[in-house]
Amino acid sequence: MALLITEECISCQACEVECPNDAIYAAGDNWVLGGKEYDPISLEHTFIAYDKCTECVGYYDEPQCLSACPTEAIIKDPDRVETHEQLLAKKENIEKLGK
Repeated sequence: MALLITEECISCQACEVECPNDAIYAAGDNWVLGGKEYDPISLEHTFIAYDKCTECVGYYDEPQCLSACPTEAIIKDPDRVETHEQLLAKKENIEKLGK
C-alpha cells in the first residue's frame, strides 16, 4: 500500500528527506522514475509518488515519513493496497529502473 499525503500537509518537507525511494516531492514538482518524468500529483501540497512508495519495506521496519511529519497528514492510501511481497517487488523494480 502506498502512503498518501492529505490536505493537512503544511509543506514543511520534513518527510521528503526521510524517504529512501525518493518518492516524496514538493507541490507542483514533476516526479521521476527510471529517468522518465511525470506530472505533479498535487499542486497544493507535498505529495508521494505512489508508484515509488514501498512504505519503506526493504529499508526500515516502518515508514519513515510518518514519524517525520509534524502533523498527521500522511495516511495509508486506501486506493492502493499492496502486500508485503508486492512492496518488496516494487522496491526491486525501483532499484532496477533507477529512482
